[in-house]
Amino acid sequence: MNITSHDLKNSQIGIGKTKTYVVCEIGINHNGILDNALKLIDISAISGCSCVKFQKRNPEICVPEHQKNIMRETPWGRISYIDYRHKVEFGRKEYDVIDKYCKERNIDWTASVWDSDSLEFLMSYDVPFIKIPSAMLTNEALILEACRTDKDIWISTGMSLEEEADKAVELLRDNANNFLVMHCNSSYPSHVDDLNLRYIQTLKNRYNCRVGYSGHEFELVTSISAVVLGAEVLERHITLDRTQWGSDQLASVEPHGLMALMDGINKVERAMGDGKKHLYESELAVRKKLRGD
Repeated sequence: MNITSHDLKNSQIGIGKTKTYVVCEIGINHNGILDNALKLIDISAISGCSCVKFQKRNPEICVPEHQKNIMRETPWGRISYIDYRHKVEFGRKEYDVIDKYCKERNIDWTASVWDSDSLEFLMSYDVPFIKIPSAMLTNEALILEACRTDKDIWISTGMSLEEEADKAVELLRDNANNFLVMHCNSSYPSHVDDLNLRYIQTLKNRYNCRVGYSGHEFELVTSISAVVLGAEVLERHITLDRTQWGSDQLASVEPHGLMALMDGINKVERAMGDGKKHLYESELAVRKKLRGD
């Protein structure tokens, strides 16, 4: 059966919000189809996620000249890479719909910006934060321009050396109103042996700032573990179907997986408690039986 956005919008299933700010990265997994994006927004809202995020680029700027005319097979036939990038890029018409739809569904939205044009475009909407993707971590001009918006700035540290992250954080500390640093492995999908989740704690100690985790792995338990290790924000790519065409689909979480992820985060947050010793009411009967008091 083909599920429509109307079906999802009227679903009563839901897990409820978590303390962790969960960002569902739609990115370009909509494949240029607005209805796909709306379905993914619905799934994110139903699952109790806090935000959906897209990727915003000006392909003419972001695609290197030597790649623009490379031909590739796509759902639209064999076309040049630059034509493909334009096919999957939403513009004003689509984002106006997305902005209105997210407000109706009571879920935040924003985008990762890859260039100044895209940053200017995003600032025409009231987004809660601006994301600088791992690929742009060393683009100091873009980071500084983002800081001048007075929005919260989030950066991902995938594919980067520690000194490159140090420089980006220095820029943010000197110029941003508020910022957050995300641990990330930029392979799609990431191998579990390369996740190095303990680096979340290293980031907190090194920068004394808010820290999150952007995951591209198959597993869900690893992302839940990131919350236990101190990630205040969790970002995962989502998709309607991993078998759909697209470079990010395989490293994304399908709807049933997103529900399981949110349920796991909810349970681990409840299980972590407050770190103090308690004698719980549920233990009293056992205490009386085994101790007699």
